[in-house]
Amino acid sequence: MGTLQGKVAIVTGSGRGIGRAIALKFVSEGAKVVINDLDQAPADEVVAEVRALGGEAVACCGNVSASDFGDRCVKTALDAFGRIDIIVNNAGFTWDNVIQKMSEEQWDAVVDCHLKAPFMLLKAAYPYFREAAKAEAEAGEVVYRKIVNISSVAGTGGAAGQVNYSAAKSGIMGLTKSMAKEWGRLNINVNCVAFGAIETRLTQATTEEKTVNVEGREIKVGVHPDRIAAAYRDTPLGRFGTPEEAAGSVYMFCIPESNFVSGQTIICGGGRGGF
Repeated sequence: MGTLQGKVAIVTGSGRGIGRAIALKFVSEGAKVVINDLDQAPADEVVAEVRALGGEAVACCGNVSASDFGDRCVKTALDAFGRIDIIVNNAGFTWDNVIQKMSEEQWDAVVDCHLKAPFMLLKAAYPYFREAAKAEAEAGEVVYRKIVNISSVAGTGGAAGQVNYSAAKSGIMGLTKSMAKEWGRLNINVNCVAFGAIETRLTQATTEEKTVNVEGREIKVGVHPDRIAAAYRDTPLGRFGTPEEAAGSVYMFCIPESNFVSGQTIICGGGRGGF
């Protein structure tokens, strides 16, 4: 019996990278998961991976910033599994520039993905959470549910060239604190993990101009080896974290041992934090 046996988790942005690692960690502990990605193929691959491990998963694909996504994702979880216990707002991307060169489109796209989308998903989940908590209280039961929002050291300390990302990641910490106060009465813990440098396709070492297509936008990915070497020097543990280590920090907020922890942000950054 895993620590999350019988639980159902929604993990946005879980077709790749950190989100995939979070989903697989939850499955390894007995949870059923809703996998989300902008594209169908990577989401289906993770669903197949989960099922090959003997777990249960369904996909809910699409842009988390879309106005109907929250309702659609909640419905997918309830139709497939009948309950929701954990929501991890992980989906995201960076579209960098200094402020004088940043377009309004760049600002809106990043802030919508990292801040508006979590707001919309949590708002969509509220009716279920309210009714579940009411039924449990009437039955004399106490069931804790978990929300984990994902921030960044760019949100805790700022990052040159990332004014949109830094603002959104700082904002998600404020949303976390407010939701912890609003939803405590429902026995819902709301916490936040701020990641430092984690090994993903966005942080892979490269001297070439590499991009990925995000809904018709060519977004730069990869980091010059010199910048990676500098980041290693600035990190007490001397390296980037792995997606599995990032997932572990999220998992800590989802286990019964964290039932009295809410409204908090921890930094998963190898000793490199906000300043």
